[in-house]
Amino acid sequence: MSLTAAPPRRHLRPALPISLWGLLGTLLLWWLATTPLWHSGVIGDFSPERAFAAIGQLVVSGAIFPHIWASLRRVVVGLFAATLIGIPLGLLIGLSRVLEQATSVLFQFVRMISPVSWMPVAVMVFGIGDWPVYFLLTVAAVWPLILNAAAGVAAVDRRWLLLSRSLCATRWETVAKVIMPATIPHLLTGLRLAVGIIWIVLVPAEMLGVRAGLGYFILDTRDRLAYSELLAGILIIGAIGYLLDATFRWANQVWQHRS
Repeated sequence: MSLTAAPPRRHLRPALPISLWGLLGTLLLWWLATTPLWHSGVIGDFSPERAFAAIGQLVVSGAIFPHIWASLRRVVVGLFAATLIGIPLGLLIGLSRVLEQATSVLFQFVRMISPVSWMPVAVMVFGIGDWPVYFLLTVAAVWPLILNAAAGVAAVDRRWLLLSRSLCATRWETVAKVIMPATIPHLLTGLRLAVGIIWIVLVPAEMLGVRAGLGYFILDTRDRLAYSELLAGILIIGAIGYLLDATFRWANQVWQHRS
């Protein structure tokens, strides 16, 4: 009988995070389905090696950056306009029971209409160019801001309101000092959702006669039969969308840690 203690059992942990394994598995399936090693013709243009090579060429030549800047500018303008409309309106709905009841059916009806379906109306009213794109992005982003702002007001702790009332605070002081700070986590969540929706709507919106932008770039590569660049554009759209979402998620986490 051995008196030596058994060595501690080591937990086998994967060297890579599980999420990275998922990406690598998807990349492998993509490569198997499209690689030019055993696929001929246009299928090989959709392979990861040609797509990543196209990304490198677009970055080195700088050809992709004007499209990225144009898309980001439209996102900022659309989000800014949606914020100016959505957050004050959502706060008013949260503060007024009558306004909430008066707008609930209308807003639930309108927000279920796809923003893309407004494209013909936007072109008729604003013509072609940036303005119909701004309109579509604003329409797409305003609803999560309205709903989250109203939900934030409804979630304010009633004891804070009672304390504010006991201190003889005015209505404006209660809104500015109690309700607004309490709704910030909901507003950050609404902004994160709004950015995600804007980024999804951006590509079809940029097919409305603009001359730059990632949506225009997708159309242009399709017309030129440059399928590797088309796929590179799709990957760039996904990467920028992921970074935008990660930025707002990080901001929300920072705010929650501070409060």
